Amino acid sequence: MARRHDPERRQRIIDAAIRVVGRKGIAGLSHRTAAAEADVPLGSTTYHFATLDELLVAALRQTNEGFAKVMHSRGALGDPRTDLAEELAGMMGEWLSGDRAGAELEYELYLAALRRPALRPVAAEWAEGFAGLLAERTDPDTASALTALMEGICLQVLLTDRPYDEHYARTALGRLLRTDG
Repeated sequence: MARRHDPERRQRIIDAAIRVVGRKGIAGLSHRTAAAEADVPLGSTTYHFATLDELLVAALRQTNEGFAKVMHSRGALGDPRTDLAEELAGMMGEWLSGDRAGAELEYELYLAALRRPALRPVAAEWAEGFAGLLAERTDPDTASALTALMEGICLQVLLTDRPYDEHYARTALGRLLRTDG
């Protein structure tokens, strides 16, 4: 039997893995569950992703795009006239009020790096990349601190089901920006 040409199969497997993790958590993801969700033969998942960690890395890279899309759609980070604390607080609010399940999934995959060392470089890449963008507006240490504060605020909102308080976030970010270390 001739091999069927399917250039989108790898992407379908990644999308399927994200849906499985969204429904069942990381513990529910296997090559078998991803293959069933993507409606592809099991061998396709192991062909494209030799290990489950490789599949999780691809899924984490893709889910990291959620916050990045919000950030780029707003486009004001590079404008020095923009109040940075206000812009960052607004970005978090937009992201957290959007696709809640998507935000939870991003953090689930991000935090999976605690137990899966293969995911750590991808998680670090996102945090370092975001801090690098912020460093264009402030010093590198403050940029890293802003990133950590934002991650903490988002994680608290997601874990506690508290509503996002944009005023609180703007105030906390503003205090950090006014600190001279």
